[in-house]
Amino acid sequence: MADKTALRDAATVIVVRDGTDGPRVLMGQRDAKAAFMPNKFVFPGGAVDAGDAQVPLAATLSAVCRDRLDEDAAPGTAAGLAAAAIRELWEETGQILGLPGDWPVPPPADWQGFAATGHVPDARALQFVFRAITPQGRPRRFDARFFLLRADALASDPDSFDGACDELSHLQWISLSDVRNFDLPFITEVVLAEVAARLHDSNPPSSVPFFRNDDEESLFLRLRGRPPSSAE
Repeated sequence: MADKTALRDAATVIVVRDGTDGPRVLMGQRDAKAAFMPNKFVFPGGAVDAGDAQVPLAATLSAVCRDRLDEDAAPGTAAGLAAAAIRELWEETGQILGLPGDWPVPPPADWQGFAATGHVPDARALQFVFRAITPQGRPRRFDARFFLLRADALASDPDSFDGACDELSHLQWISLSDVRNFDLPFITEVVLAEVAARLHDSNPPSSVPFFRNDDEESLFLRLRGRPPSSAE
C-alpha cells in the first residue's frame, strides 16, 4: 500500500481572466468528505502521476520556468509538473490547454480523455509563480508548484465545465475583489496575493516564492536565492 502521507510532487493552476469587475480566478469547492482540505475553495490541481513526465508536449515551458522548477528538486522535475498541471486542469474543470494535433505515442490511461479532444498538451503559457510544501502532520502532504495561466491561452470555452470530473463542485470564476469571502486554505490566500501583484507582468518571474515546511520549522524563501522582500 502506498503511504498517502508521504510528500508528493503536485501541480496547481491559477487561471485568470478579465471580468467587468476586474480580474477573476477559476476555483471550485472540495468535497466535505475529502481527506485533504474538505469544503475549501481551491484552484484545480493534484499530484504528479508516474507517466506525466513522458507525455509529449506540443510546446514546453519557458527556460526560466524550467530553471526555477528544477532548483532544489530532482533533475527533470519540470516536465512532469507541467504535464500534471495540464492534466489536472482538464480533469477537474474540463478546460483544455493544448494545440490541435495527433499524439505521436499512445496516451497513458489517465490522458486518454484529453487526447480524445484532438489536442496535444501545450505548456508554453504556464508561468511558475509559487511553491509550497504542506506542513508535517497533515493527512496528505504535497510539494506543490503553482502555475499562473491567462484564460486566453485555453483552447476551450472558459465558461463550459461539461468535461469536468466531480472532484470539484461549484466551479466558477471568482472576482479577486470577492475571493477572500470564500472558505480558502491559508496557502491559497498567500498565493492570491502573489498573483495579484504579478497581473501587470506577462513575463514569468525569475525569482519564485517558496514556502517550505519540510523540516522542523517553516521557512519563507525564494528560489534563486533572493530574500522574500526582493523585487522580482
